[in-house]
Amino acid sequence: MSRLVHEVFAAQAARTPEAVAVRSDEATLTYRELDERANKLAHHLVALGVEPGAPVAVLLERSAQAVVALLATLKAGGAYLPVHSGYPAERRQWIVGQSGAGVLLTDAAMTRRGLPDVARAVRVADDPAIDAAPATAPVVAVGQDDLAYVMYTSGSTGHPKGVAVRHSGTVDLVLDRCWDTGNHERVSLIAPTAFDVSLYEILVPLVRGGSVVVFPEGPVDIGRLRAHVTGHGITALHLTAGLFRVVADEAPDLFATAREVLTGGDTIAPGAVDRVLRTCPDLVVRALYGTTEATVFSTHATLTAPYRPGITVSSGRAFDGVELHVLDERLDPVPPGAVGELYIAGRGLAKGYLERPDLTAEAFVANPFRDGGDRMYRTGDLARLSADGELDFAGRATDLVKILGFRVELAEIESVLAGFPGLAHVAVVAHEVGADTRLAAYVVPEGDEPDLATLREHVRAALPEYMVPGAFTVIGELPLTANGKVDRSALPVPEFHGETAYRAPANPTEEVICRIFAQVLSLPKVGAEDSFFDLGGHSLLAMRLLSRIRAELGVEVQIRTLFNTPTVAGLAELVAVEQAA
Repeated sequence: MSRLVHEVFAAQAARTPEAVAVRSDEATLTYRELDERANKLAHHLVALGVEPGAPVAVLLERSAQAVVALLATLKAGGAYLPVHSGYPAERRQWIVGQSGAGVLLTDAAMTRRGLPDVARAVRVADDPAIDAAPATAPVVAVGQDDLAYVMYTSGSTGHPKGVAVRHSGTVDLVLDRCWDTGNHERVSLIAPTAFDVSLYEILVPLVRGGSVVVFPEGPVDIGRLRAHVTGHGITALHLTAGLFRVVADEAPDLFATAREVLTGGDTIAPGAVDRVLRTCPDLVVRALYGTTEATVFSTHATLTAPYRPGITVSSGRAFDGVELHVLDERLDPVPPGAVGELYIAGRGLAKGYLERPDLTAEAFVANPFRDGGDRMYRTGDLARLSADGELDFAGRATDLVKILGFRVELAEIESVLAGFPGLAHVAVVAHEVGADTRLAAYVVPEGDEPDLATLREHVRAALPEYMVPGAFTVIGELPLTANGKVDRSALPVPEFHGETAYRAPANPTEEVICRIFAQVLSLPKVGAEDSFFDLGGHSLLAMRLLSRIRAELGVEVQIRTLFNTPTVAGLAELVAVEQAA
């Protein structure tokens, strides 16, 4: 069998040419149509000078065209490099520049919002040169050890780093026997394409004759998700651990028509699994652990009813060909059940970080348990491994944290803060607030206190929204440990509050919404002019907020409305209008 991703797909397309491969609001593509469109775009990329292994940047809305772009890049021999549409322009430009990508695949919507500077931008859906290209696959010399894709993640040096992954590891993942259950017949494409989970959502169904069903562009809320799952007969979908918990709390019956839901990317709440399986006893919940450096997923556990929740949810056992090593600081194995640092070896290990041999050497170290130059990846995670090979996540050994399922290096945020004029020292800490993880920034000024609103905008211009701290605190000095490092545990407890003066609620509707804001955000008090997002709110908490507004006030508020009207007073006006209608 071929060890190239696009050839595995092409073989499936030849077996089921008239089956539906991709379904979205704007298009339905059969396997034959998807294969031919990808071939045409691949020929165009080759004509533009894309060579084997060369990164091809992709900045598209979540759509059928995004699936075409992925396959076309691989067929042309290039390395697929998705760029997150939600990133600030400066960060997108840095990624494209550092990768050396000479071609950017895009669409009309992204073009209107502004594109990174690149030698050639190609509109995938409406370039006449693509339509004129041959519908057969180009002949390109690509091997299994060549790059299939590059995914950028947060980096401790102040800039993101590009994880470069081979064809062979990607093929091993998507052909793993754990997916051969019949559950992946219609899989939802819901993750941002710059999130590596999207590769599961696209490729696992497409190498089995299943369908990728594209969730419409825009924020996820419970109403839209329910309509998507039931309306398209979704059989399997992946939700981050945080999103899974929100759905489990607010609408566990949403999964009633699905066969399998996958979750991971952060600590999975046992109570959430229990609520979902009690409501949907025929469902399979698959708990996953993985890192981008080891090709998306490395372990999995199948959870079914009847389920007895424990203190934690097991991360399960290794995928075929994956090796797990839990080691002490001397790289010696710890006893079964003891906590050590997790290293991953075997199938799926990335080549390293694109154009960063220094970072690659730090993270990918020699494997002392095998000869022949094998390597293993240091995850920075603490874990326990049972005698029969079951993994249990136990925390983090480094300053890497997970926010909304995304990896965040605190040092990258600190680097951006340090670039603001007038600051002598900075530190960023992740705080647990209820079931949520929130970032807090501490700054020591050189002289006068900085304007915190301006500082927040400085960070927002350089980093994705999920990396912007929810609290900024000015202090006189950073507390230090005996060995001169920042003593993060001695920093003051941050106050997550808005930038406006407190105003008490003026009517019963404002009172109810102030109370719901405070409950969802785990805050003692919220004013009527406070903004949900300035208080530390984000998309997952927004889903919980809107669910409770619907339950208490009987009004359905769309998540897009919240983004446009994020204050208590603004929402109260909207609710009053709806109630009077």
